[in-house]
Amino acid sequence: MLAWTIYISFLGALALMLPKVPARAARGIALLAAITGFAITVSAFLRPANGVMTTILHRSWVPSLGIEYYLAADGISLVLVLLTGIVAIAGVLFSWNIEQRSKEFFALYLALIGGVYGVFLSADLFLLFVFYEIAIIPKYFLIAIWGSTQREYAAMKLVLYSLVGSAMVLIVLIAAYVIAGAKTMNLLTLSQFRFPLHFQMWAFPLMFVGFGILAGLWPFHTWAPTGHVAAPTAASMLLAGVVMKLGAYGCLRVAMVLFPHGLDPWGFTVLGLASWRDLFSLLAVIGIVYGALVALVQQDFKFVVGYSSVSHMGFVLLGLMTLSRIGLTGAVLQMFSHGVLAALLFAVVGRMVYDRTHTRDLTALSRMHLSKALPFAAVTFVLAAIASIGMPGFSGFVAELQILIGAWSAFPIYVVGAGIGIVISVAYAWRAMQKAFFSDAGPESTTTPLARISMPERLGAAMLIIASLTVGLYPQLLLNLVIPALNSPLFDGLRKGHWQ
Repeated sequence: MLAWTIYISFLGALALMLPKVPARAARGIALLAAITGFAITVSAFLRPANGVMTTILHRSWVPSLGIEYYLAADGISLVLVLLTGIVAIAGVLFSWNIEQRSKEFFALYLALIGGVYGVFLSADLFLLFVFYEIAIIPKYFLIAIWGSTQREYAAMKLVLYSLVGSAMVLIVLIAAYVIAGAKTMNLLTLSQFRFPLHFQMWAFPLMFVGFGILAGLWPFHTWAPTGHVAAPTAASMLLAGVVMKLGAYGCLRVAMVLFPHGLDPWGFTVLGLASWRDLFSLLAVIGIVYGALVALVQQDFKFVVGYSSVSHMGFVLLGLMTLSRIGLTGAVLQMFSHGVLAALLFAVVGRMVYDRTHTRDLTALSRMHLSKALPFAAVTFVLAAIASIGMPGFSGFVAELQILIGAWSAFPIYVVGAGIGIVISVAYAWRAMQKAFFSDAGPESTTTPLARISMPERLGAAMLIIASLTVGLYPQLLLNLVIPALNSPLFDGLRKGHWQ
């Protein structure tokens, strides 16, 4: 059934391109496709999980090369597929006002969703790469056509960074395929193959960086803030909510699973660093602090959220490098948490505020008394902000807590840096909240009253808030899926060499 999340998304996109489909029906078709995909995900989510990859569909595709159309899912896949379903519905609801070329907009939107579903469900690495590339094309057009600030520059920058990362990943995939005997691209089979140590030592960092670019790995993160800011609201929600997770998922599912010994010590030290693990951990902490500091000084409301995403994705990468069960579990939970909360923050800033006030300048917004003009937006932003900085009861708290516990066992000094990043995140969230919604600067606005928050927007916001609260109050809902997956044979290499 899970395969239909992919097919329904692509079929919805094709249906919207039919000439006889009226433009006014576009958002209804997109919403129906998104809800159907989400319903299929929930039905699979509620089934008992044993942690082992469960085959969804397995067919020969290119027999001469050993390439298969192989879809499978474990607990980690299910968590991210569920995230995709939630954000997909919310994105449609926050795009209810799209009038310009709405059929094309929602067709590209659904094509992007289909590509994301495909990545999370692929168990053949060639198939995963194909879906990974499919997701790049709609991103470009969604930003370049429906975006705002420097949209063409941002779209091109995002695609170029994505393509460079993809090229790095493809080089390693081809090399691994040849070294393993040129017989299969099956992830489960290749995960059991013992690649030579010298090969893993260069293949792992190349693939990790290739995927890490899309995950916002510092210093390859610069596409993210400009892409987020230029993108229309729904595209920003998808970009931060699920597309960045493709990169983190690839780092964990492919790079770390195939090349666990690439994390071994080099046998020498450079500037105090003795392994790729040390280097990527340091880059993750730099990303956490750097993203938070830059967000603190931004004057553009959307840039604040854009750089905060870089900071929060740093926690994901730090969790991966702990190589501990609790740290890796926290990383997966952080993917889910950041996905719903970043989507909510971009929805508030882009749709609720910018589309009504036509400005993202915090100084200008401080004179509009938005807590009175848009009380629902103010309350939603407050909830999203406190959740993103790790307020207990929301998903961010349980995710970051596990990452910090895992990091403390692996490299205590980096926990200090991560803690500084959390403190700064409180500062930038408070500053943005105060200036945008609760400032006393200037006289009361005398302009035309702002349009009220619509019902689709309220439903989308409620859905994202409930998702964060549910995981925050009952994290076992996801832990029961993630922990068995980490205990499965797929992660044998990591457990034998590095598990803590």
